[in-house]
Amino acid sequence: MQVPFHRPFISKDDIDGVVESLREGWITMGEKTIQFEKKFADYIGSSHAVAVNSATAALHLALKAVGLKEGDEVIIPAMTFVASAEVVRYFGARPVFVDIDKGTHLMQVEKIEEKITEKTRVIMPVHYAGQPCDMDGIVQIAEKYDLFVIEDAAHSLPAWYKEKKIGTMGDITCFSFYATKTLTTGEGGMVVTNNGEWADRIRVLRLHGISKDAWKRYSSAGSWKYDVLETGYKYNTTDICAALGLTQLKKLESMWHAREEIANRYNGSFRENPGLIVYEVKSDRRSSWHLYPLKLDPSVLRIGRDDFIETMKKRGIGTSVHFIPLYLFTCYRDMGYISKDYPNTDWVFDRIVSLPIFPGMKKEEVDYVIDNTLDIITS
Repeated sequence: MQVPFHRPFISKDDIDGVVESLREGWITMGEKTIQFEKKFADYIGSSHAVAVNSATAALHLALKAVGLKEGDEVIIPAMTFVASAEVVRYFGARPVFVDIDKGTHLMQVEKIEEKITEKTRVIMPVHYAGQPCDMDGIVQIAEKYDLFVIEDAAHSLPAWYKEKKIGTMGDITCFSFYATKTLTTGEGGMVVTNNGEWADRIRVLRLHGISKDAWKRYSSAGSWKYDVLETGYKYNTTDICAALGLTQLKKLESMWHAREEIANRYNGSFRENPGLIVYEVKSDRRSSWHLYPLKLDPSVLRIGRDDFIETMKKRGIGTSVHFIPLYLFTCYRDMGYISKDYPNTDWVFDRIVSLPIFPGMKKEEVDYVIDNTLDIITS
């Protein structure tokens, strides 16, 4: 049997929605994009949602909106996808890494204050694997030091912290609609905020800095005349992507339930095994289960994480590692970051492997992953 690490959950309604968009003849950003933004904002419970072509673009524009400048500092976890750090470097600013918790892999809130200097402007919590960070603690620190909170929620749609949806607590929240995410538009992202001025500026910046409603200039309602208000970017999405987003949004809750069911089956199968460490989700929050990270205990097993991945691959099962710590990459080592400053991150990285988890995953596929995981570590 072959079980991929991910398989997109695309059904007839998704295909029909995209085909309808193609037949309507307007395929770049247009009315479907605006509709997707409105429905997404309504779902989250936010005043504004602005669609862009990636979560990286969303994070970049969010930092731009709050006025990040060269020499500023942004606090982020030491283990996240590189996009969280690279957008900070776009400004000539410095990402400041915080060690993570061994159980949740989330940024240690108790370590944040010791990283704050007079140059700190933003705290960027990353909701790892879909589990929200301790937002109460982070917001409290941000208010104490007059900092912005920009949430990297690329994994966290839908997720809840103390019955509040992610996207309703920070100053700005950025979501991803990449191919493997819990809602996909192929490529894409969304900026969510209750600040109307920031939302308006982000709408301008996503399309070259051109004045409002520039996307209409080729329609009967538009004009060839426009102004460029400031230097912007080519970050807009398309109506083709938005059409897919609209149909995916309708079944987001059912897709989440499917992921949760798989995660619960994994947990039940692995929790009592001494060679495995099941991922910890706090009782006051609900994960989107974008990822299922499992840790192998080297004090019990003779097989290491890398050999486990290769053995699973030989048996037809796709796995991955989320993530390589940022300080291990050449460009961040060159900035002076070293492993010994992040002992928990090193500990987690040496042990983690992500197993397949996606809606549409068949029972026999889940069984196959479970059976082979247990067989490999037992033998």
